[in-house]
Amino acid sequence: MIPTVHEDRDHRGRARYRLTDTENGHIWGVCSEADGLFGSPRRGTYELFGWVPEPEPEEAEVRGWVGSRVWLVPEDGESEPWLLEDAQSLGRHPGTDGLVLTGLDDYEGPPEGHRGMVRVHDEYRWLGSCREFARVLPPERDAPPLVLRGLAPDERLRQALSKGTRRALDLEQAALEIWDDQGEPLIEMLLWTRVSAWRPSAYGTDPGACPGTHLIDLELDGKLFTPVPEYVRPLWERWFSGPPDAPGAWAGLDTRRRGAWLDLVRDRACRRAHRDRPSGHPYELDGRHITDVPGLYLALGEAVNGPGGYFGGCPAAVDDCLRGTFGYTAPGALLWRDAAIARKHLSRILTPDGRPYDLFTETLDALTRGGIDVTLR
Repeated sequence: MIPTVHEDRDHRGRARYRLTDTENGHIWGVCSEADGLFGSPRRGTYELFGWVPEPEPEEAEVRGWVGSRVWLVPEDGESEPWLLEDAQSLGRHPGTDGLVLTGLDDYEGPPEGHRGMVRVHDEYRWLGSCREFARVLPPERDAPPLVLRGLAPDERLRQALSKGTRRALDLEQAALEIWDDQGEPLIEMLLWTRVSAWRPSAYGTDPGACPGTHLIDLELDGKLFTPVPEYVRPLWERWFSGPPDAPGAWAGLDTRRRGAWLDLVRDRACRRAHRDRPSGHPYELDGRHITDVPGLYLALGEAVNGPGGYFGGCPAAVDDCLRGTFGYTAPGALLWRDAAIARKHLSRILTPDGRPYDLFTETLDALTRGGIDVTLR
């Protein structure tokens, strides 16, 4: 059964979903229910032969969820590392010395033809190494469609459906805009999509159109859509009612879900206008929960822009935010409370190729360059 995200229009009658043409911003249609958004993305499998864990025996077994961003680094010094996102370990393959990892390959995948030694890290520590690996791509499977129920189509979409030709039904690059119950933009999902089917909707007629104009259930080809992982669903549902009322609503989440929360915060912020505070404004950063990389950026965003606020999701993005239009005007002053926690957890982060760097110090330097006088407590 295809999961349903939202069944009814909100109390103001606003539609939650808008299907738009990314080339010109044209709105193909709006609706208040979407099925098939959540599911299991197609994952690749790696068997790492001759797995040797690092560094301590008590940490030898890599099991369960491994990390949002796990890097596989060839030991030949010539090939580039590649990324396995949302990586999970299935443990040791029975009867072998190999470890099995699954995850979402980045767009490049492993270097072509490389079969040599590989080291693995999760951006915080080295997990181990293997003498060689085998990559198994998942089998092709029928993908459920993305169904927009009760869609009020615009005239262009009606004409395309009337033609019914392959060319007319190919919407090419589109975006599914998702709005919260307050009528504010929340998320935008880019799609390369085509219409696979449509039918009159059980929701009846469109009250905002000419009498007798029927709403439709529009099916978009699932082969061209990557579903959102199921673990993200509760976070979206939390944000549908609007941003959090108090800072730190993310603090109890694990790193995986903090990363998804940060994605929401960033997407929402990049689609909204911000009121820059005047220069000289004081800020206070609650550092009690900065135990990982997404925690750093979530705490910093809330320090500058309040609950659910955004102020960068990587060092380069923080630099951009410091230049203005994201809530801050130089100069300013920041009181960073419990800074020792971030120093402990973020002073030795690994680059994709495994070189250590101090993210805590780098963040302080960036803030200073941006005109913020930082006091650590």
